[in-house]
Amino acid sequence: MRPPMARIFIASPALRSANNGNWQTANRWFRFLHAGYQVSLGAEWPAPGQLQKPSDCLIALHARRSAPTIARFADACPDRPLLVVLTGTDLYRDIRVDDSARRSLDLATHLVVLQEEGLAELLAAHRAKCRVIHQSAPARKLAVPATRRRRTFDVVLVGHMRAEKDPRTPMRALERLPDNSRVRLIHIGRALEDEYRLAAQALQARAWPTVQRYVWHAGLPHGATLRRIANADAMIISSVIEGGANVIIEAVNAGVPVLASYIPGNVGMLGRDYDGYFPLGDDRALACLLERASQNRSFLTALQTQCIRRAPLFAPTREEAEVIGLVRDALDERFAVS
Repeated sequence: MRPPMARIFIASPALRSANNGNWQTANRWFRFLHAGYQVSLGAEWPAPGQLQKPSDCLIALHARRSAPTIARFADACPDRPLLVVLTGTDLYRDIRVDDSARRSLDLATHLVVLQEEGLAELLAAHRAKCRVIHQSAPARKLAVPATRRRRTFDVVLVGHMRAEKDPRTPMRALERLPDNSRVRLIHIGRALEDEYRLAAQALQARAWPTVQRYVWHAGLPHGATLRRIANADAMIISSVIEGGANVIIEAVNAGVPVLASYIPGNVGMLGRDYDGYFPLGDDRALACLLERASQNRSFLTALQTQCIRRAPLFAPTREEAEVIGLVRDALDERFAVS
């Protein structure tokens, strides 16, 4: 019989200071589980001697980056649930090339992917112990129409600048727009490499023909970022790799249409029939999509309607029930023989 207040440890390599999607997931799951369990959250699971009492269950985000924690827990607690949540770099890179990431899949008693297309990346044996749990964000009220009567068409891009996020494609797309374009890109995220910092600074300093076409906020608190998303006319996600982007959910739940690179992680979130995709890395196609969205209200409304249809997948009550259900089932299965 499992303990009434089982001890859950959530291991997340990204903590609050990272302010990224993995941290948001770990923090949300901590809140979901806190009422029914003794929950701890840290970068890695401590060795047994560092805990007053051993954990009854481990939830680890990231198969590769949490691999040492996963191996240590599996060795110390072989009869206890070990849940591994697979990120985008896990699914679309690491499990193909990294032995430690592949071993994490083998050691896990349960696996989680964050969108339905992720299942296709797994071997049959791993798929059999995997669940899809979509992430969530609270629904946000749309900005009142008066605040949207502006001469610019504001598009938000959220994410720290690194190769996996491909921030250069939206930057290049801006330069392809006609001189009279209303599009303004509001870019939120730190530059993690000098090439991105220099490119962002150059675009922000540039004298554009009509509107200031590029505005860069190197870092904003999560609440301020959510407000920027909710007040935007559209959002871009240009990533090369995504496991199930929080920013898509935040846009959808705010009623903001998404312009997305055509990759499995985005298709799993927005659906295969979504009309707002552009080919990965294709700045010309993205520029055309931006101009169409800014000029054609019926097209933008159609994208918004498609996003709204996906919104029930991303409801906090749904994610909370599925996370609690997964942990309950994992504990029940492992302690059934006790």
